[in-house]
Amino acid sequence: MALNTEINLADLTSQFRGLNLNEPETWPAAPRVLFAILAAAVVLLLGWQFYWSGKFDELERQRQEQESLKQAYQSKVAQVANLDALREQKKQVEQRVALLERQLPNKTEMDALLADVNHAGVARGLQFELFKPQAAVIKPYFAEIPVNLRVTGRYHEVAQFNADVAALSRIVSMQNLQLANTKDGGLSMEAVAMAYRALDPEEQAAQRKAAAAAAAAKAGGPK
Repeated sequence: MALNTEINLADLTSQFRGLNLNEPETWPAAPRVLFAILAAAVVLLLGWQFYWSGKFDELERQRQEQESLKQAYQSKVAQVANLDALREQKKQVEQRVALLERQLPNKTEMDALLADVNHAGVARGLQFELFKPQAAVIKPYFAEIPVNLRVTGRYHEVAQFNADVAALSRIVSMQNLQLANTKDGGLSMEAVAMAYRALDPEEQAAQRKAAAAAAAAKAGGPK
């Protein structure tokens, strides 16, 4: 048995000796079979290189596109999830704006508001040496009415007057306060009581027109 195997191996080896590379058709069976196997392997390798590698590249591009779409989807989902929170914030802002607007008197109510400021000082025993409303300053959403005033009294009376003005149902802010001692031991206070009122329809229309003109000028400006 061993002798037969050695003879077969010797015969197989002898088939690979003296091969003419230019005439493969004259080769014995064993070299031709091995050559065919190697040729098939080369064909498969080249096929993978030129076909399957392109397919893998396309698959990778599709995977990246899928990942990009996934991220875009997650972003949209996050926006939708935040939509309710944004709506609630918008609602709260609108409620605060409505509350502030209710605290703004209209033109016809301004005299009553200024009278309330004056009454708050008189009720605390202060002497008004100056109480002079100035012209309204129109802002985009409201108007400011500065009132120059000067009062004299005792320290705690002046402090209580400022607290009373701050507690009014309408918005009034004390600005540019200047305090000085008087000759009789009292206190003098000069300030600007800034009152605010809502715009009337004509003023609102004028503000919208001015805002539109400003936006148009900005849009048509140098690029």
